[in-house]
Order: sequence, then structure tokens, then C-alpha cells
Amino acid sequence: MPKRENTLTWDEYFMGLAHLSALRSKDPNTQVGAAIVDENHRVVSVGYNGFPKGCSDDEYPWDREGGVYVTKYAYVVHAELNAILNSPRPVSGCTLYVSLFPCNECAKAIIQSGIKRVVYESDKYSTTETTLASKRMLKSAGVELVRISNTVKLTVEKIPNTCDQ
Repeated sequence: MPKRENTLTWDEYFMGLAHLSALRSKDPNTQVGAAIVDENHRVVSVGYNGFPKGCSDDEYPWDREGGVYVTKYAYVVHAELNAILNSPRPVSGCTLYVSLFPCNECAKAIIQSGIKRVVYESDKYSTTETTLASKRMLKSAGVELVRISNTVKLTVEKIPNTCDQ
């Protein structure tokens, strides 16, 4: 019997893991996930956008409008940075898979940590100055940028546990 042909590529597979990680985000507007993978296709770390450890997501704002202090922007840790910070080992030489192109602040962390390749899906902020700065830095640092599309989107349907009834 011949082998099955229509399997996921490694990039599609690990982008799926980034999407799965994004499902952990409690952000009501934007859920971003990231996965860091080494050259042997081993997962090194994952992350999603959310508040830092010890900062309750019930006590901090999720708002997008208003001053910095009353919006999420001063508090949320992006998926890429969470994945880098959560890694149990150095990520130098690894590939970062992320569902949304990294911002300029995450680009700095990506470069400094030694990540060599960024695979991303959405580039919805491509014309903003911060994204243009991010791309400029990543390219200058020799980080390979790969955009993929048509990846598998994951959704979760919570089914009530009827065994306890």
C-alpha cells in the first residue's frame, strides 16, 4: 500500500501548534500563539499573549481604547516573548512559529535570543511604523522571514461532562 501523500509540512504542523497555544489567550480581541522549534523538529517552548505571572487577568484591563494605564498594552506579554522566556534552554538557532508578525519589541528579543528563522501567518499590521521597524531589524540581523498561509485553524468546542450526572 502506498504512503499517504497529503500530510502537513513541518511549517504547517508547527504553525498549528502556535494556533493551539493561542487558544490559551484570554484576550477578547486578539489571540496570538507562538512555538519555538529546534533544527531537529523538537519543540523547545510555546507561548501566548497574556499577563505576566502573578498579574490576575481579572484585575488588569483588556481594553484597547483609552490611556496606556487603562488599556492592555502596558501589561500584556506577547506570545513570542512568553515563548522565549518560558524556554527551559537557550533558543539560539531555533525557528519561531507565530500566528501574527512580531512587533518591534518582540523583534528585539528574537534577535537577542539568537532565533534564526521566523515563520508567521498574519501580517495585518504590515504598514505600521512599528512593524516596518521590526522587519528592518530582523532583516539586518539576518533572521529569515517566511510567511505561510492556508494553515489549519483550530477551534475548541467545550462539551459538558455528562458522566458526573
